[in-house]
Formats: sequence, C-alpha cells, structure tokens
Amino acid sequence: MDFEIIGGNKNAEFKTNKRTENGILFLDIKMILEKEAVPEKFTLRWYFSAADCAFTWNPSMGDIHGLYFDWSKKTVKSRLASWMPLQQIISRKGKNKLLIAVSDVDTPMEIGTGVREEDATLECEIVFFTLPTSPKKEYSATVRIDTRALDYYDSIYDTGDWWENACGYTPAFVPEGAKMPMDSLWYSFHQNLDKDEILKECRASKELGLSTVIIDDGWQTDDNNRGYAYCGDWLVAPGKMGDMAELVENIHSIGMRVMLWYSVPFMGIYCDKYEEFKEMLLDGCGDEKTFFALDPRYKRVREYLVSVYEKAVKEWGLDGLKLDFIDSFVLKGKALDYDENRDYQSLEDAIHALMGKVKERLTAINPEILIEFRQSYVGPSIRKYGNMLRVGDCPCDILKNRFNVVNLRLTSGKTAVHSDMIMWNVEDSVENAALQFTSILYSVPQISVRVDKLPEKHYKMLSFYLGFWKEWRDVLLDGKLTATNPECEYSLVCATLGDKSVFTAYSDRIISVNTKKCVAVNATDGELLVIKNAKNKGYKVLDCTGEAVASGAFESNLQELSVPTAGMVIIGE
Repeated sequence: MDFEIIGGNKNAEFKTNKRTENGILFLDIKMILEKEAVPEKFTLRWYFSAADCAFTWNPSMGDIHGLYFDWSKKTVKSRLASWMPLQQIISRKGKNKLLIAVSDVDTPMEIGTGVREEDATLECEIVFFTLPTSPKKEYSATVRIDTRALDYYDSIYDTGDWWENACGYTPAFVPEGAKMPMDSLWYSFHQNLDKDEILKECRASKELGLSTVIIDDGWQTDDNNRGYAYCGDWLVAPGKMGDMAELVENIHSIGMRVMLWYSVPFMGIYCDKYEEFKEMLLDGCGDEKTFFALDPRYKRVREYLVSVYEKAVKEWGLDGLKLDFIDSFVLKGKALDYDENRDYQSLEDAIHALMGKVKERLTAINPEILIEFRQSYVGPSIRKYGNMLRVGDCPCDILKNRFNVVNLRLTSGKTAVHSDMIMWNVEDSVENAALQFTSILYSVPQISVRVDKLPEKHYKMLSFYLGFWKEWRDVLLDGKLTATNPECEYSLVCATLGDKSVFTAYSDRIISVNTKKCVAVNATDGELLVIKNAKNKGYKVLDCTGEAVASGAFESNLQELSVPTAGMVIIGE
C-alpha cells in the first residue's frame, strides 16, 4: 500500500515509517511544526482492492452497512468523548478484509472508506484534527491496518487488546455491582418521581432480583415538562424526593444500591448557578434557549462539577452516578476563539482533566463506585473513568438494543456493557414482551417498567428471564461472544465459556451445538429451530415464562425442534 499525506500546517514536516508485525501493517506518523501552533487538518490517504469486500462496520454504525462511494464515504467520527477511531471492511462470508485503527483515540479525527468507480478500489483516508486542539510542536500516532482473513470479530477484539496493552488505555476497575441487573426509573417514571412510589418499586424490584435502582432525571426539579432548563444547581426537589439521604438509606435497607442521574454539561437558565457560569459556556451546545453546555476548559467549571458529585456521594450515601451527555461537550462557534481565562485550550484535554478528577475524588470515597456512561462516549480512553457502558436510548426497539449491545461487547473488553432500559406496552403479548429481554441477553439488563404493576404473565416472564440470566451470567458476560451476519444486525449470537454456551437465534435458525451444555433461545419470528451435532443429548423446551413444554433426546445430528417464540431449549440435560 502506498500512502500520501495531504494538507496540514504550512511548512509542516511529516515523517512516516512502515513496519509489519504478526501480519499487521503499522504506519508510524510524525508531524513536526516550525513552531508551536494549533495543528490544522491533514489527511492520510491510500487505496485498497475491493475484491471480496462486501460490508462496512464501525462502532457508530446504523442499519446500513454498504461500501459507499469515494465521493460520499462511510465514516466514523471519533474523539475522546465520542466513539473510537476504528473502521472495518468485511467479506461476504464474515471475514476481516481491512480493519483500520489509530493509536491516538483522543484527537478528533474521521476514518472514511468508499469505492472508487474507476478501478473498483476502496479509497481509504484518515482525517486528523477535525476539531481544534491545544497548540503543539510535534504530533505522533500509529495507524494499524489489519488485512488478516480472521473472523471479523476476532480482528476487532485484537484491536481492543492493542489499545489496552500497547497503547496504554487501561480501563477502569469493574466492581461486581456493575454486573448485576438494575431497575432504571427513566421510562417507567420519567420526571414524575415520588419517594413513596420509588420505595414501592424498589421493594418489588428486589423481589425480582434487581440489585440497583437508577433514579433518573426529575429528582432535581419540580418541573415535569422534560428538557434541561432546571439542570445545574443539582439540589433535591423536596416535594418529590423528601430528604435524599433518608430516601437512600431506606432503599439500602431494602437491599438495593442507589445511583443518581446527572446531565454533566448542562446548565439551565432557571438555575441559580446560571448567572455565575453564563460566560463559561460552549457555543452551539444545548438548545441555546433554555439550557447550554458548560465549558470544562475553565477550572471553575471543572471544580464545581466535581464538588457537586463528591458532595452527593458523601452526604447522600450514593453507590453510583449515571453521568449523562458527556458527548454534548462539543467545540464550535465562538468557543473556538482563544480565551486566556481558560487553563486548557483543548476541549479533549479538559474532559480528561474533569473526568480524571471525578474518578479520583469519588473512588477515594468508595473504591467500588458505579459510574455509567452511554453511547457515544464509550471509547478506549473514556473507559478509564467509567465502569458501565450503556446502549443509547431506544425504547421498545429490540433491533437497536440488540445490535448496539453486540457492538459494545465487541469493543469494550471487560467493561460492563448494559442494555438500554427495556420497556414494553403491558397490553402486548407476553411473548413480544419477552423479546425485549432476548434482545439484550449478552449485556447487563436494565429494566424500566413498573414491576409492581405488571400483569401476572409478564411478571412471571420477567422473573424467569432474570433468573435464567443470573444462572448463566458468567457465560453471557464473560464468555467469548461471536455474532454472525453483522450486515443483518446479527442473525445469530453466541457466548461460549468452557463447556457451556448460549445461542440466541434472531433470524438464523440453525444451532450448531459446540459444548457439553448449551442453551438455544428462539428470538425468531417462527417456532422452529434446527439443532446440529446433538445426537443422543437430552433436551428440555421451555416457553418464555419458564414452563416446560417438551423434553426428550435428539435422535440425529440434524433435527428440527419446535420452540415457542421467546422460549428456549436447554441441551445436555
């Protein structure tokens, strides 16, 4: 591959070095400026044969996985607080053809690929410094290009290991509490919080085996009209919550941990603190009428936010924080202008400083503090500060929850991956309700329905699936995850650990048994699975509420089996 560098600062000198290790090409890039300056955009470009290239994958991928055009490339936009610099081209059979990654995961950049019509090649490029950073005299990064014909997910896993080990992005410690099912109150309560109803919900949740409650937006305001105009002071709305320390103590007595939501950047115009910080805001962030994003490049902003969280954990006895909207720290407009009152000019450096202090001060209080982040701030660098990564909001959407759970699992190492909170209409069938759970089996479940108000069958289903998830948690969370057909949002997903495996059939109905004990969950639109390699093994079929509907032993190595929608077959009984 021949590389060219385009653009950059006037008179910038670029040095490159190509090397190959274990079949992977590494390109070391060094930029040297005449004098310290803010780096300007520069592009690294090369071409790659499109032979047997069928699909595109990146962590921010939506539901279209085509190859795109060179004049309108498919890109991943990456910076510290959003996604990661990784893009992959996959063959028709699910093998890696080209995986591009960059060692520097903090600097704003874009990776793009697209087909050049003239010669059926892929034009590949990385654009560095897509947003201004702090002034530099030198800059170095390594581009990792993997063309090995591995299963696509193995190439992604290898890249994650490279970031953690060779590049030094060591993720935060994950306490046991981060890997246990939780009750989030957002979809079930929204801002209509009430301390007595919260306690009632916690008692019902604890009986189901949920171990933590996440109290979401609304605890800080009596206004229930959504939006963030009242965010910023972070004082308890006593009419809803009473005394927060007392409420937390009461929830602890039930046997549940308590996490509290904060929108990290947002400052609303109806907050008392707005006047103090109105000159320290980021331009173009928020709705620009009722709320804005604070600028963490000011030391006063960072110290204020850290002190808010520290005080809450200390005085209220919280077990964790849901730190939301970190990806809303965005640099544009007037915020690009220089201000000598800032102690950081780089937004990415300021976010590092903020989150580093948050982690330092909170872990000093509680080494097992729970910190939840949400897509899109899920990359290798931000994982140093949070131990729970949640799928972005997708209420009732089994498809988005499913493919985003898998996407996060592929790129998050041992960090606890959480589903978006599952919810459903209680008038729906119990099977359809159960499909919400089958879509998120390979993550830590977050539940957001009023448990104490569920119909009997729905309650039984949820109880069964939570019990099943806990029994198989080590396989589901710690087993190697394989997922076929990413271009179809994963038709079959499997986790394997030792002599156990769990398959979930989403559209592919063929289960090839590969361990001594195996579970196959039917999340397809029919009631038929095809089981391979299980001759003479016993089986039991359960419906979505855990009731046994059939049992026996397989008579051949290829056998059709009737399995109810959202039910499962346990093989090796």
